[in-house]
Amino acid sequence: MNQEYIPATLPLNKDIETKVVLKKVVSANRALAELKGAVKSIPNQSILINVLSLQEAKDSSEIENIVTTHDELYRASINDTNVSNNAKEVQRYKEALCVGFELIQENQLLLKKHIIEIQQVLENNDAGIRTQSGTVLKNEKTGEVIYTPPQNHQEIQDLMDNLEQYINTTEMDDYDYLVKMAVIHYQFESIHPFYDGNGRTGRIINILFLMMYKLLDLPILYLSSYIIDNKNDYYRLLNDVRTKKSWEEWILYMLDGVETTSRQSIKLIASINEIMQSVKQSLKEELPKIYSKDLLELLFKHPYTKIGFLVDELKITRKTGTSYLRAIEKTEILKSVKVGRDIYFINTQLFNLLQKG
Repeated sequence: MNQEYIPATLPLNKDIETKVVLKKVVSANRALAELKGAVKSIPNQSILINVLSLQEAKDSSEIENIVTTHDELYRASINDTNVSNNAKEVQRYKEALCVGFELIQENQLLLKKHIIEIQQVLENNDAGIRTQSGTVLKNEKTGEVIYTPPQNHQEIQDLMDNLEQYINTTEMDDYDYLVKMAVIHYQFESIHPFYDGNGRTGRIINILFLMMYKLLDLPILYLSSYIIDNKNDYYRLLNDVRTKKSWEEWILYMLDGVETTSRQSIKLIASINEIMQSVKQSLKEELPKIYSKDLLELLFKHPYTKIGFLVDELKITRKTGTSYLRAIEKTEILKSVKVGRDIYFINTQLFNLLQKG
């Protein structure tokens, strides 16, 4: 689409909730509700926020060809500086998601200024909304221009103001929230308000919107793995809405993403819970003198544990923390690795589970 495209302001002037869409809305909402319930099986919810947000950060960045390994990503997330720039960039996605999570908790609103703040963390700059024309999306292989978003700065600002109103006002239409999420995602990606990071910011907005309207309590629905598996359809369907007004197929795609990802996340949470119970049993039987609920949860907050984590969170000495981790390593629950001067203890079952996705 070489010609500049200006998306219409919201709300839409047509009914996009067809019979087939409404049928899919029911099953997608059911899966999402089951996911919301599954979260309660993990006693410490920060475990899910930490572990699953890293998964989403990796997948969402991979869509933009920012590729890193699980090993590098986990080391970056505990401030290991001996990692690639890609790993650091993926870590910023997790930080941006956490900033958004805090903003939603504090304000129960998702304003334009919040979206700008999230993108600033993501991109590690304060360029903000585009002021210069010339931004286009190109085919990575051929260099062909495939989409030209709005170019005028004031027009971009006006469209973002309209989107802010739509996100935070329920009275503008009566669509189901999941349908609204699909509309919001299309609109944001079509405005393409930033020089960089629009795709990743848009995927964070999806999660925060669902939290804002209480469809989720935690930021743990991650559509990025679904988009990776169906990447060509994602871009094709976005374009089809712009060129053909093909809303039904786009909405069905997003609803299927919610349903599929919810089911996958439920299974992942069940697997994490199963591993936790197994490790708990092993620690109680083999190391009853050092077992505690806090220690168990600490081993699952992150696939990698450092002695300093135990010192800070369990309020024990470094010598005691070292003896704890070495004792657990002998049970083969943990495996130590040395990187530079640091020693990390990998929760091998958790790491292997997340690596498989």
